[in-house]
Amino acid sequence: MFKSPLFIKILVLIGSLVLLLVPLSMLKGLINERSEYRNDVENSLEQSTSGPQKLLGPLIAVPITEMISVQEDGKDVSKPSSFIRYYLPDTLNIDGNQAVETRHIGIYDGQIWHTSMNIRAQFSTNNFKEWKKPGVEIGQPFIVMAVSDSRGLVKVEKVSVNEAQLTDIEPGTGLAALKQGIHVKIPESVYQDDQLTLSLTLNLMGTGTFSVVPLGRQSELSLTSNWPHPGFLGDFLPQTREVSASGYQALWQSSWFANNINATFEEGADLYREINTLPAFSVTVETPADQYQLIDRAVKYAVLLIAMTFMAFFIFETLTATVMHPMQYLLVGMSLVMFYLVLLALSEHIGFNLAWLSASLVCAFINGIYLQAVLKGWKRSLGFSAGLLTLDMVLWQLLRSQESALLLGTGVLLVVLTSVMFLTRHIDWYALSMRSPRGKPQAAQDRQSVKTVDDGNADDRDRLWK
Repeated sequence: MFKSPLFIKILVLIGSLVLLLVPLSMLKGLINERSEYRNDVENSLEQSTSGPQKLLGPLIAVPITEMISVQEDGKDVSKPSSFIRYYLPDTLNIDGNQAVETRHIGIYDGQIWHTSMNIRAQFSTNNFKEWKKPGVEIGQPFIVMAVSDSRGLVKVEKVSVNEAQLTDIEPGTGLAALKQGIHVKIPESVYQDDQLTLSLTLNLMGTGTFSVVPLGRQSELSLTSNWPHPGFLGDFLPQTREVSASGYQALWQSSWFANNINATFEEGADLYREINTLPAFSVTVETPADQYQLIDRAVKYAVLLIAMTFMAFFIFETLTATVMHPMQYLLVGMSLVMFYLVLLALSEHIGFNLAWLSASLVCAFINGIYLQAVLKGWKRSLGFSAGLLTLDMVLWQLLRSQESALLLGTGVLLVVLTSVMFLTRHIDWYALSMRSPRGKPQAAQDRQSVKTVDDGNADDRDRLWK
């Protein structure tokens, strides 16, 4: 068995398939390298504009100085203790409109978003009155709006409290725990009211994720965008959402019963440590499966594609008298590897779909010309070229169909296995394993050798007789 030509041929084909794994691994490295270049472009956009944004606010900060009694040398001594008391809104409503634009750097691109927000919050001032007592000094309250990257603060306008316009907008939050953002001082004449109604318009720019911390006892975020590929991540999914080719609309809602945010802002809380862990409404400007991800997934099917092509050639050899050399198998396999390299190079300029079509046609044309000489005829050559195009079409459908990829792939393998079993059902594999490299069974060759020896002996007898 191990010395039969069939076993040796199968062993050589498996070795050829393993050998083709070397250029495939090099190709995967090249895909990763090109993807890294694309990621560098996204990082460059983030460094040149602003990064992911997490909006915290509005909240009211009240500086308080209280005289407390401490023990010094066995005596009670009064000393001032200063801290900031935070007040969160009873209701917080944010209505945002996000516009996503694509920036190109060379052959790569990235996305920058601009979000215009109308923010409305209501505060109860009843808690302010608890500090109006002897020994307590209340400073001037101010409104705080904090962001992750202050470079994205494009414009802040129309800040009003109880219909009174506030123009004293200062950079920074005015808090040691939060550095980036804005703060607005509240006039004393305003915070004497029982309720404060704050409204402002904010334009924020960023890349990647946009998040809003639901500070209000009841919080709501309504966001409309022109980007059709949102990623709804974070701690809360939208209550409602509509995604279409022209963009999306989403609505988030939450309360203190669900997020317990109010406990974070209690007196003595370590706000600097807690701020990054606060739950938030979040949405990401996702990049759909780009050409590098799709090509990397396609390369994972490359071994299957090459193996199926080798199997088709082997079945063809078995059913016909044509004999193909392992080098011819290897050259066809290399052309299939070249298909992915052509796909990678073209996809960076004309897009994945057109690149796939172009690479498929180029690969089919090259193999069609080559196989015409190998298979001794255009009919066979065109048949194999059509088969390669069909496999490329099926593989393209596998890559584009994420939900039914397993079902489609299983169906293709089942069809291939059924076809091989049907075509080889009458083959005598024992007789085939004894076939010589030139296609004649070994037994026939032995009979031919015996006949030649007998003929030679007969000629000798004739000469002796004469």
